[in-house]
Amino acid sequence: MPAPHRKLLPLALAILAAPALAQQPEQPTAAAIMARVAANQDQAEAERSHYVYLQHAHVTSRKGNTVMCEETTDSRITPNATGSDEQLLKLDGRLRGKHGYIPFTTMRPAKHGDDKALHQDDKAAPTDHDKDDVNIDIGDDTDRDLVESMRSGLIHGKSKDGISAGLFPLTSKTQADYVYQLLRTEHLNGREVFHITFSPKDKDDYGWKGDAYIDTTAYQPVVVRTTMARKIPFAVRTLLGTNLPGLGFTVVYAPLPEGLWFPASFGTEFKLHLLFFYSRQIIIDAQNRDFEKTHVNSKIIPVT
Repeated sequence: MPAPHRKLLPLALAILAAPALAQQPEQPTAAAIMARVAANQDQAEAERSHYVYLQHAHVTSRKGNTVMCEETTDSRITPNATGSDEQLLKLDGRLRGKHGYIPFTTMRPAKHGDDKALHQDDKAAPTDHDKDDVNIDIGDDTDRDLVESMRSGLIHGKSKDGISAGLFPLTSKTQADYVYQLLRTEHLNGREVFHITFSPKDKDDYGWKGDAYIDTTAYQPVVVRTTMARKIPFAVRTLLGTNLPGLGFTVVYAPLPEGLWFPASFGTEFKLHLLFFYSRQIIIDAQNRDFEKTHVNSKIIPVT
């Protein structure tokens, strides 16, 4: 090819590509993306109060490779004005005792001094634990308390969507305390997503840091993963014997047929070290399903 033609070819290609490049939309900033996510989450929180659903949860406490206690529950979750009400439908559990595993199918009654029982129907009924108390040592008994408190505190915790409030900084109220950075656009769970990282504005804050994958069309979270922004101070670990290595959570969102995005699954796996001698691995896996939209029935009362 003559030299002048070789010089003109790159220029011609650039001219042909210019219209296509000019038509590409400018990528939004992380702040703009999360502002839209916050608005959508604020609206979704209100809309989720109109749905009743089933939550299937499995919580395990392990000591090394040994299962100390585990519970599998099915609960019907009914949102209310401040959070949600839980109706336990089914429970299958087992607790490791001195002579093997002891099965149980009821929640433990509230201890003396508690504000209220987790389930009022269990107040007077003796549990499997009561019958086999001679086979359970103090450590095993603590494992059942630990499993039930983890399930109640982390999965519910005054939330309308079956996940403890405050674990994921997505709403406008929680976003104010975090900084966000857009890394790139990716494909995840069959969707194009913005990959955004987040961390507390205050570097001394013991909040969450992690990754949020945001649908590029709906501006809804697809997957959010968190870990502790800071480790527990060495002085606390030394003086109190408390540590939580690996503490973090993952939640997967999916749209319902009506268009509302709802947490579909929630999971975590972390270690718990307490009082220098008590060490456990906690595993939580929960799924929300069988959604039903509630209906408000109105009654017209004639004026007399």
